[in-house]
Amino acid sequence: MNTPVKFTRHRRTRMTPLLRSMVRETELSKNDFIYPLFSVPGKNIKKEISSMQGVYQMSIDNIVKECEEVKSLGIPAVILFGIPPQKDEVGSGAYDADGIIQQTVRAIKKEVPGIVVITDVCLCEYTSHGHCGIVLGEEIVNDASIELLAKEALTHAQAGADMIAPSDMFDGRVQAIRSILDANHFDNIPIMSYAAKYASGFYGPFREAAESTPKFGDRRSHQMDPANSDEAIREVQTDIDEGADIVMVKPALSYLDVIRRVKDTFHMPTAAYNVSGEYSMVKAAGKLGWIDEQRVMMEILTSIKRAGADIILTYHAKEAAKLL
Repeated sequence: MNTPVKFTRHRRTRMTPLLRSMVRETELSKNDFIYPLFSVPGKNIKKEISSMQGVYQMSIDNIVKECEEVKSLGIPAVILFGIPPQKDEVGSGAYDADGIIQQTVRAIKKEVPGIVVITDVCLCEYTSHGHCGIVLGEEIVNDASIELLAKEALTHAQAGADMIAPSDMFDGRVQAIRSILDANHFDNIPIMSYAAKYASGFYGPFREAAESTPKFGDRRSHQMDPANSDEAIREVQTDIDEGADIVMVKPALSYLDVIRRVKDTFHMPTAAYNVSGEYSMVKAAGKLGWIDEQRVMMEILTSIKRAGADIILTYHAKEAAKLL
């Protein structure tokens, strides 16, 4: 008579696809995704970004078509980034009531009802120097910058944006935006704050997409040091206190620990940005045949969700939605 083997058989619930699906702890959904879009002036423009395969700068007519596809795939929301026809030192195109984003919001709301339109609020795409705010000498100044960011947010709300997403990381900008929105009867417009945004090397392809590479210096005076985790908790707490409704960690893949800390600490709706460099690495390796691109994409997105993100901003959204 054989003596029973005495060990735990964890594999029993892994033996078939149906069993694995029954005990799966983390489920991705199309409702988790926000799809980023880059809007440019003109008509019939769809220019692929060389460092981001399958991602384009698009004129408003094509942005509308893209939103129709996004909606048809079951993705609930897009976030808009704009490239203005001209740039200046104070980023005036950002808060122009007839600026590129303001026009894009109005067109989407008219032509594609039922999709959530989120607007990125920053000045980097609009300034001639490429920085996120006003520059005096060599300093990127805080208080003058947040006044302009608040103006920008208000024009986005007036154009019909459903949600405002400040990405600059200046101190006090959530409070300034919340105050100006409330004072102008937009008290029901939520703010999704880039609450813990790191000064990361993963943003390189985005700089091409948004034409926002700084002409000098860098953004380390306002974006976070990648070495810091406790600081992220302080930043997120401040944004919540100032009125943020959703908090974001950016980037996602190298900051899964921060996403988990933020979720466990605050129990707030938590977003994570699966940024351009993360996307482009997968695309490049997939193109070379080094990885199973679709499998790696879904594994990465699942890891972000497993870490605690309720919402994932990702350039993979359309591909992932088709698989889901």
